[in-house]
Amino acid sequence: MFTGLVSDLGAVERLVPRQGGARLTLRPRSLPVDELALGESVACSGVCLTVVERGGGLVSFDAVPETLSRTTVGTWRPGALVNLERALALGDRLGGHLVQGHVDAVGEVLTRTAEGQGARLAISLPAVIAPLVAEKGSIAVDGVSLTVAAAGRDRFEVALIPETLARTTLGEARPGAKVNLEADVLARHVARLRELAPAGPSAGDLAAWGYGGAR
Repeated sequence: MFTGLVSDLGAVERLVPRQGGARLTLRPRSLPVDELALGESVACSGVCLTVVERGGGLVSFDAVPETLSRTTVGTWRPGALVNLERALALGDRLGGHLVQGHVDAVGEVLTRTAEGQGARLAISLPAVIAPLVAEKGSIAVDGVSLTVAAAGRDRFEVALIPETLARTTLGEARPGAKVNLEADVLARHVARLRELAPAGPSAGDLAAWGYGGAR
C-alpha cells in the first residue's frame, strides 16, 4: 500500500526480456538501495513491483507479462525517469490517498497548459476507468496522488503545483505521453458492489458479507 507521494526518481538502467516478462533495473537518485529488503514492494511510476536484486546503487524488479500488457513499464528505455515510492509503514502520515500500485488503465496526456506557477494536464480517460473518476476525487497518475480538477466521459484534468512539477516525472509530461492510471480504491469497490447488486445491497446481502446481524 502506498500514498502517492513520490519520494525519489530513478533512471532506467536496462529492461531485459525474460521468459515472457522482463527484468527492470533502476538507479535511484537518493533512495538508499542497500536498505531495501529483497521482497520489498516499491511503486515505480504507480506500478507495485517487488525487489529481486539490489546493490551498487542499483535495484532490480521482475515484471510479468500481465504487468507489461497493462502498464507503461514495457515502453521504458535506458535513461527514462521513474517515480519511486516505498510502501507505507503503519504509523506513517497519509499525506496523499491510499494507492495500491495496481494500475487500472493507461491514459495519454492530451494537453498541457500553464496555470499560475503550476500546470494543468488533460488526460484521456479509458472507458474501463471512467465511472471511477469524479471531480474532486483522487486519482494516481504515474503513482502521483492527485485531485481530479474536472472529469468528462473520455478525459479528466489535474492541476499540478510547482512542487509536483519539480519532484516527479509529471514535470516533463507533454501531449502524447502515456501514463499509468489508478482510480481511488474505494471507488473501485463501490462500482463492483453496484455491478453485483444494481439496486443496491439488501439487508440480506450485508448479512451474507458479514455486516450487521442480530442483536
